[in-house]
Amino acid sequence: MNSIAYVGMACALCLSALGSCMGSGVAGLAAVGGWKKCYAAGKPVPFILVGFAGAPLTQTIYGFLLMNFINSGYQSGSNPLLCFFVGLLGGLAIGLSAYMQGRVAASSADALSETGKGTANFFIVIGIVETVALFTLVFCLLLL
Repeated sequence: MNSIAYVGMACALCLSALGSCMGSGVAGLAAVGGWKKCYAAGKPVPFILVGFAGAPLTQTIYGFLLMNFINSGYQSGSNPLLCFFVGLLGGLAIGLSAYMQGRVAASSADALSETGKGTANFFIVIGIVETVALFTLVFCLLLL
């Protein structure tokens, strides 16, 4: 048993979850601020801001999947050092994607609460940032 591979598994999950936490926190703060603007202006309050706040949470799932892929690769004979670096760097990339997605979602919440327009466009850009995490997950899987 080589513990360095298990550290990589932990990194995959923990770093992606950390990014999800930070991203959803940033987006959640902006959603609350957006609702405040709407209440203060007497405008309808868009419930869709909850979707913006929750968007970065999916990267935790990707981190969990990456952790399981690393475990399977290690059990199948992959190099433990490779498993470590895939977990460390893959988890970091997924976590950064979650954080940046939260920042995009925060800007989207602010813009939507002010204008009431652009929801589809905002979700498209949020989805583009999500794609970085998906690509990272798939490419890491191919490495193993």
